[in-house]
Amino acid sequence: MLKKLIVLPFLGAALIAAKPAPPAAKPIPSSIAPAAVAADPANRWTLELSNGGKVVVQLRPDVAPGHVYRIQQLTTQGFYDGLIFHRVVPGYVAQGGDPQGNGRGGSKLPDLKAEFNDLPHLRGVTSMARADEPDSANSQFFIMLAPTFKLDHKYSAFGRVIEGMATVDAISVGEPPTTPTKIVHASIGGPLPAPPTIVFEAPPAVAGPAPAAPSPATVTVDQAVQPLVAAPAPTAPAPAPAPEAPTPK
Repeated sequence: MLKKLIVLPFLGAALIAAKPAPPAAKPIPSSIAPAAVAADPANRWTLELSNGGKVVVQLRPDVAPGHVYRIQQLTTQGFYDGLIFHRVVPGYVAQGGDPQGNGRGGSKLPDLKAEFNDLPHLRGVTSMARADEPDSANSQFFIMLAPTFKLDHKYSAFGRVIEGMATVDAISVGEPPTTPTKIVHASIGGPLPAPPTIVFEAPPAVAGPAPAAPSPATVTVDQAVQPLVAAPAPTAPAPAPAPEAPTPK
């Protein structure tokens, strides 16, 4: 009996030791780019603006590789040259990157799959505008003028201003501004990198009925500041039906 009692504590300790450890928590990315990212000149995005200033953005392919590559790709094509900041809200954002200049346009490239990440929307952070669908970012971007953490995990942050924030603060205000500030020339510091290989995790299957569609009044961002959105193009009204021919007498 004594031998059995002695063995039980050792058996319990062995079972505890055999239990698998919980998975390690995913590290939250720092607002400072890793050394390898910062060392690559292609990850420095420079915007020369019509207000006479220059803005340098440290791109973050470590958190949003697809969005960073889109910025690099469009920049090397000259896409952003001459485009305006069409929506500038003091204490919130400066938004640009729309060839139509009204928030409804984008490039000819396909929309991007969302890369919502843990990079917080601090002052100076650059992030991609999108429509209501998460996977609808294309070319429009915005620069944070003040911290706005309610945008976290709803928009794909892809970099942060490291030089020229005073130039960003001097961008003409308005929706749209009376005299909008233009991007005279955009460039990256090195040659266009190879396209990234991105593997997206499939969302877990959810049993049960599909959720009900939101009402038309539902918004995804605070109603006082909803935007960072590339607005959909208006639809033409349906033509009126032709009048019926009179019945013959």
